[in-house]
Amino acid sequence: MQDWGFWLAVAGVMLAVAATLIRALVKGRHEGATPAEFDIVVYRDQLAEIDRDIARGTLPGDEGARLKAEVSRRLLEADRAAQAQTGARSGRAGMGVIGLIAVLIAGSALLYWRIGAPGYPDLPLSDRFAMAEELRANRVSQAEAEASAPPVTPRTDVDPSFLELMDKLRATMAERPDDLRGLELLARNEAALGNYAAAKEAMARIVAIKGDQAQAEEVATWAEMMILATGGYITPEAEAVLIQALERDPQNGLARYYTGVMFAQVGRFDRTFALWRSLLEQSPPDAPWVAPIRAQMPDVAARAGVNYEMPAAGPALAGPSADDIAAAGEMTEGDRTAMIEGMVAQLGERLATEGGSAEEWARLISSLAVLGRVDEAREIYAEAMARFEGQTVELQGLREAAVTAGVAE
Repeated sequence: MQDWGFWLAVAGVMLAVAATLIRALVKGRHEGATPAEFDIVVYRDQLAEIDRDIARGTLPGDEGARLKAEVSRRLLEADRAAQAQTGARSGRAGMGVIGLIAVLIAGSALLYWRIGAPGYPDLPLSDRFAMAEELRANRVSQAEAEASAPPVTPRTDVDPSFLELMDKLRATMAERPDDLRGLELLARNEAALGNYAAAKEAMARIVAIKGDQAQAEEVATWAEMMILATGGYITPEAEAVLIQALERDPQNGLARYYTGVMFAQVGRFDRTFALWRSLLEQSPPDAPWVAPIRAQMPDVAARAGVNYEMPAAGPALAGPSADDIAAAGEMTEGDRTAMIEGMVAQLGERLATEGGSAEEWARLISSLAVLGRVDEAREIYAEAMARFEGQTVELQGLREAAVTAGVAE
């Protein structure tokens, strides 16, 4: 038997445990005296006391002999009763001990069979790290991962006219491969259609054209398209792009999130935990990576061997929402305007001093437009576009909000 040494050790441990239990139970049985055993002790003391009285002369010899005979008779009866009680109790105790030991051994074996690894050798932490590095070094390439990724299901909810425009855009970009504006549109819309491989190529071209001027967010978006093109697998090429993004901005949330995913995929949950913990605790509650981190963090922390208490979820975005504005419809004109303007002022002051997410800036633009402060909304839109320069997704959201509010075309 290949693992005979392991199972021999297991059997030895089980026998040692069984012996310990038997010894403890037997000791407890002897320490608990039955009524008959207590009577035996009393009768023996009485016999000793009679002998002392006879020796001192306080008890006549014939009377002492009669008393000794009577106590001896009672002692014999108590001894017979004690033996009967002890035998019955020993039988019950023996059956109980056997049953308990059988249950413990069977339960332990079943538990180990379910959650253990019979025959698996000891795996020190250094060996685990070495295995993780080997797995990381032997990952498949981007091309191989894309080839084996599940096919993308075509979207059926797309307007045919949009698909026609996309065909024209692709044809135009084939003729004008260095048109940055066209590449940004192509990358964003290919990603929206689920054509991540095409979006990846467009983002790669954008970063190549911009060179050192490429923003960290653009490089991180390129890496994200690479990852989505493989169905979520992070290849060595995608890791290299993530490193580029972090070199440009070590605090880039998207790159930090996907780097944590990469380490989890190779079994380095300790590094994933370290990356995600700081990212979670530093990010606004509406950041796109917060929800997936919160969903996975308990398992990651457990695998990293850390007892981690998740921080409380942050408050909702500040500023008036569409529901807030709708609810104000029942107020008087003056009260409604005062309420909305107060909320807008608070949001504007916080964004100016502390900054915020693109969604919050978009909300401020929309709120100012509702109040009729169109010129101010245009100024806020221009400021927001400058703050999120190079961040394609955020800029698109800001532009949509501005177009809807009527402050951009």
